[in-house]
Amino acid sequence: MSKRQNHREEVFEKILEAAEMEFGLKGYNGASLQHIAERAGLPKPNIIYYFQSKANLYKQVLDQTLMGWNDLFDRATLEDDPAVVLDRFIRVKLKQSIEKPGTSRLFAMEVIGGALHIGDYLKEELRPWFTSRTSLLQGWMDAGKMRPCDPASVIYMIWATTQHYADFEAQVLALSGIESLSEDDLTRIGDTISGIILTGCGLSLPEKTSN
Repeated sequence: MSKRQNHREEVFEKILEAAEMEFGLKGYNGASLQHIAERAGLPKPNIIYYFQSKANLYKQVLDQTLMGWNDLFDRATLEDDPAVVLDRFIRVKLKQSIEKPGTSRLFAMEVIGGALHIGDYLKEELRPWFTSRTSLLQGWMDAGKMRPCDPASVIYMIWATTQHYADFEAQVLALSGIESLSEDDLTRIGDTISGIILTGCGLSLPEKTSN
């Protein structure tokens, strides 16, 4: 990779990181390209050069969030052990939510608001992915690897429980009487969520992650 290409990627990522934080704190309407530029330490024209508009930048942030959340599960096949795949998916998704709560809240606000900016993405890209993953779960069930259940609800449950710790972070911390979640908390929460969901699917926690 040339120095120029490397520089372009660094600037691109810096803008996305700043936008992720700004949109996460203020939502789409409250954020501005000027504030994103200031947060990134770049001139506003740089933002426009790379993304053309606030709407395009917002969509890019949401697209990256969704791809990052589901990437691990995306690679699973019928030959894989569903307990290992789902346990790992739950733990990675939980870790992402806790480490970057702003992106989870941003996505939640967008969907609650009617998905005005990502409606096409949900229908044209996420829906085919979702269909393929529910088919995978159904395939595991048909092969006797999982207890028969509604595959769509399994995915919704994983999304909902892991994102709760980001979307309702203030409530979680207030009720726990702490300022932030530790690695031990992450492990404990992961064990609980994964254990409950896997048990409901007729599976057991993989031995390497059991306490």
